Amino acid sequence: MSNVINDGKLVSVSRLTMNEMIMPNDTNPIGNLMGGYLMRWMDIACAICAARHCGFQVVTASVDHISFYEPIKLGDVITLTAQVTRAFNTSVEVYVEVSAADLTGDNPRQSNHAYFTFVALDMETGKPTQVPSVIPITTEEKKQYEAAVRRRELRLILAGKLKPENAKELRHFFTDMN
Repeated sequence: MSNVINDGKLVSVSRLTMNEMIMPNDTNPIGNLMGGYLMRWMDIACAICAARHCGFQVVTASVDHISFYEPIKLGDVITLTAQVTRAFNTSVEVYVEVSAADLTGDNPRQSNHAYFTFVALDMETGKPTQVPSVIPITTEEKKQYEAAVRRRELRLILAGKLKPENAKELRHFFTDMN
């Protein structure tokens, strides 16, 4: 099966896995990875994934809620796995999961996850440009794909770019129930 179908791309085409070892300069005084460093690596992994999907340079437009579930310690190795969940005209949503383990792979644990949104840019004009659609294949890819519309509406509402009453998927959460 081709990776590009009718101007759409399979999720697997742009999926990215990145590893980093936590070194002393990455940690705070108690030996935990500093959150800002992790967010930087998450942004880099997601940007590479988005650019692979789009075929253009991308810029970060938004980042959804990031929670820190488990501390990541000095000497741990983290694995960031990013994949495009859905494309919208000139933007793509990318989901990233972060897991941590010690150097030998023992004590594996889920650490973080987030959704990033990127806008593709035509480098000649500097303007947003059309992106290929996403073709989900697995059950999990299809769930992420379908839910992306709701996540996008919520992002737009929270950013003040969409009035709650104009939301199609989430309107019932913001309107009077009487």
